[in-house]
Amino acid sequence: MAVIERQHLAILREVSRQGGVTAAAARLCLTQSALSHAIKRLEGQIGVALWEKDGRRLRPTAAGRHLLTLADRLLPQFEHAEAILADFAAGRRGALRIGMECHPCYRWLLRVVAPYLAAWPDIDLDVKQAFQFGGLGALADFEIDLLITPDPVRQPGLRFAPVFDYAMMLAVAADHPLAAKAEAAPQDLTAEVLITYPVEVERLDIYTQFLIPAQRLPKARKIIETTDIMLQMVAAGRGVTALPDWLLAEYAATMPIRALRLGPEGVRKSIFVGAREADMDLDYVQGFLGLARREAAGFRR
Repeated sequence: MAVIERQHLAILREVSRQGGVTAAAARLCLTQSALSHAIKRLEGQIGVALWEKDGRRLRPTAAGRHLLTLADRLLPQFEHAEAILADFAAGRRGALRIGMECHPCYRWLLRVVAPYLAAWPDIDLDVKQAFQFGGLGALADFEIDLLITPDPVRQPGLRFAPVFDYAMMLAVAADHPLAAKAEAAPQDLTAEVLITYPVEVERLDIYTQFLIPAQRLPKARKIIETTDIMLQMVAAGRGVTALPDWLLAEYAATMPIRALRLGPEGVRKSIFVGAREADMDLDYVQGFLGLARREAAGFRR
């Protein structure tokens, strides 16, 4: 009977990532012949090919794809366990790797980091921006430990705890014709350039909860990655944008912008922190939640 070892999974994953044996061997600090031999030996044991040629690249067969799925699920768990053991060996209790699915929340998170590091000196903390839009899978696959998101998706093995509520608001220049209004209607945006983060329309609340239900769309959409530049563009009359009320209140103190409610009822949202079920009750995770909620309470004072 074939025995699939961790090294086999690591080789499969790296060949898939690199597209070939030579680059994968270099990444794994193996010789090309050793890596090729390991693949052929495994294929001989299981009686099926794992790779096929696709031009200059290797493409996984159906059996290879099955093992790659297994590798993508199991290897991060091994790596997570090893990182925890290394922390214990170094006298640290653990680490929090935080993924973000909320562009403007980075500014809020910075307020939490300093007091958290002071309160938990034996816990390392890192923010993984690579998972800005794919955090749920990263959390389930042990690539991150916490996920900050306004759109939690309930699934077995994960828990989400609410941190704070907010309203999405429309930001316009102080001299914009809409600036005198208390609220914006969907038709008000049909002649506007709407500035957004680089997110699919399906994940933008101003579309899904405000414009699309009213069958309205902006004149154009402009994508900008950073909040500061977005609001500089708004202040210069180059467009409008939708951001959380707490964030706009902070910027409005120093910039010529105004915030309008989106419709008579507004667009209400909440920020959640998600973790794996087994980790949510750890004291240092609960410590992060407590500090996060305390900092968020400052938005309402």
